[in-house]
Amino acid sequence: MTDSAPSNELEAQARIDRLFIYPVKSCAGVEVSEALVTETGFDLDRTWMVVDAEGEFLTQRELPRMALIRPQIRHGDVVLRAPGMLALHLQLDTVEKAMQVRVWDDVVPAWDMGDLASQWVSDFLRTPGGPRGPYRLVRFDPEHRRLSSLQWTGGVEAMNQFSDGYPLLLASSASLAGLNRRLLAAGQPAVTIERFRPNIVLGGVDEHDEDRLELLHIGSGESAVRLRPVKPCARCPIPNIDPATAVSSPAVGDMLQSYRRDERVKGAITFGMNLIVVDGLDQTLRVGQAVQGNFRFG
Repeated sequence: MTDSAPSNELEAQARIDRLFIYPVKSCAGVEVSEALVTETGFDLDRTWMVVDAEGEFLTQRELPRMALIRPQIRHGDVVLRAPGMLALHLQLDTVEKAMQVRVWDDVVPAWDMGDLASQWVSDFLRTPGGPRGPYRLVRFDPEHRRLSSLQWTGGVEAMNQFSDGYPLLLASSASLAGLNRRLLAAGQPAVTIERFRPNIVLGGVDEHDEDRLELLHIGSGESAVRLRPVKPCARCPIPNIDPATAVSSPAVGDMLQSYRRDERVKGAITFGMNLIVVDGLDQTLRVGQAVQGNFRFG
């Protein structure tokens, strides 16, 4: 890979179609028109997380109803809304006690958001036979350095908050269109990009071109942002969950199994690429911005 500017003969031209942040891990995303780039990805992305009584992270894999919790960021508050619940208002910078939590293989320091938040998420999410409660809502400790896999980043120390493992996730409108074309041909309904939880959705590229982009260049001069795709995003069952209803069916995963097995990740099905930030901290990305990149060959 090279960090140089795109060459004319390999240049790919694209645009930012959509931007998303996910304030609470595995809850609904917030579509935005612009997003601030930080060293851990987009500002406030995966800043909060729901954990069980042992501090283990919880996602839609165990609790599909998490898809129905819709965060909003308003005037210094994070507001959580869910069907049948009064809105929960929490100040962005208000935390209570320190605690240790686990996200995948990482044990990291976090800040508990208090008993009111715990009661709210427990009341909405707790189901018979579900993970052990009561559940807690925690905020990532910004003093902690949680790194992506150095093997996949080529030794670059890319930091994360509560994301699965990388600062940003890239997908494309064409890739979703290709999946939907196959689903419709099989008599299944089309799905939306929200199932795949990307941060950036590219337009103007062909189906799964994001798999072979080497470096993304957005903007120029002092405001330039450069993002590097480093690892295909292996998919768990979450794309099977309808984000509007929290009902799971196997159609999406079954279809992806038919054409998206990826030997780069030991034959797992993939959709989208994980990104790290090369340059552009504290810059803002906007919907409609032009994106340039080199294609990787071989």
